[in-house]
Amino acid sequence: MTDMAELPSEPTGWLSDRELDHVRSEIPILYVNVVPVRTNATGEITEIGLLLRADEGVMSRAIVAGRVLLHETIRDAIIRNLEKDLGLAAMPRVPISPTPFTVVEYFPTDGFGTFHDSRQHAVALAYVVAVDGDCEPSQNALDIVWLTPEEAASDDVVEQMAGGQHVLLRHALAYCGVLPA
Repeated sequence: MTDMAELPSEPTGWLSDRELDHVRSEIPILYVNVVPVRTNATGEITEIGLLLRADEGVMSRAIVAGRVLLHETIRDAIIRNLEKDLGLAAMPRVPISPTPFTVVEYFPTDGFGTFHDSRQHAVALAYVVAVDGDCEPSQNALDIVWLTPEEAASDDVVEQMAGGQHVLLRHALAYCGVLPA
């Protein structure tokens, strides 16, 4: 067991690009996937936030996603990744004890599973989190659009999502009881 005195005072949790490429080639990486939502006064979901991203030269809609860093709690990873993509004023309402609605695996081999990430084998804990503040795309997000549950489940949106994230989005809508018939 590691003595707490041996831990770095402020671990960064970041690897160099070379180190990250090596680790990604050897072991699965832990991620959080977050579907940001807006709710009304009674807690019903009224809108789902989807990001516009440019990955590998392809424009696509996506949910919030990011790695869990060394010495970072899942709760802190959710907040950090929401703030990274939606801005510091997003004001996420993360539950006191966040429990994922599902766990998904992204595989580097296309066609191996439902979810695909050409960079790595990743395991993602998936959450639905209400946000109350002003959201402005930041970091790698070019834009954010707020859609009704019906719009988010539409074939048009499915066609705009990559890596199987449309399946995860529909799972989130079903989990929250707002998947349109």
